[in-house]
Formats: sequence, structure tokens, C-alpha cells
Amino acid sequence: MSTIQTLPALEVLKAQAKRLRQSLTAEGNFITHSEALELLAHQHGFRDWNTLHAAAGNRPASPLTLGANIAGHYLGQAFKGEVIALASLNHGSHYRLTIDFDEPVDVVTFDSFSAFRKRVNCTVAADGRSPALTGNGEPQMVIAI
Repeated sequence: MSTIQTLPALEVLKAQAKRLRQSLTAEGNFITHSEALELLAHQHGFRDWNTLHAAAGNRPASPLTLGANIAGHYLGQAFKGEVIALASLNHGSHYRLTIDFDEPVDVVTFDSFSAFRKRVNCTVAADGRSPALTGNGEPQMVIAI
């Protein structure tokens, strides 16, 4: 099974650089936008912005990108959250991701017992549905794509 780093689309990378620059400016560290782009490239493991730009390409934004806000159902419970880790598997046919839920999700259906999850790891196909199923045959994770 091959694992490939999934890069955000260019507009997402540029927005990350803008937020980085704003954060540093708020702390009194003034940098130019081009310096923010270079720092962002280094954070993603690239030599410079041009190399990162070429690696990301001019493809449309995918809903499954690092830092994306997503929504769906986990074990039948609705959620909203942020993708905090992402890896492409088998040349993009599946994704392994970690989601940090905005609000903890109760994964138990019993009235007398609760088990809340704030962060989960899962694997989903390109359609956002996990191959792993619950006891009733539904996907464990369904992400609205």
C-alpha cells in the first residue's frame, strides 16, 4: 500500500500563507507575502515556493485537504470538524485522515451510557464513505463531499 502526501490546492496554500503573515504581524514580526509563501513551502517540506507551487499544480480544490472544514456522519452521528492529518492511499482511491470534531460525538446509542470522541482516525474512499461498516451495514464514516 503506497502513501502519498496530499497537498492542498493553490488557493488553500495561498490562504495559509496569508494567515501565517497575519499571525506573525500580530506578534510584531513583519514579513512580506513572498516571505510567508517561502516559509509555508518549508513547512510543507519543499525547498521554495516555486517548487511547492509546481508540486501542488493548478488543480481544483478537493474537499479532502489538510485544514479543510468538513461535515458528515460518524457511527450515525452528525458532526462538523477539521481535517488535521491526511494521506492519500493507493494513488488516491482512498484517504487516511484524522478529524478533530468541533463538538465531541457520542458514539454509543444506549440511553444509560455515553462515550464521546473528539478526534478520530479513519479511512474513506474518494466518495467520502468508509469501507468499514457498522453492525447494521452502514459505513462507519460518511463525509459530505
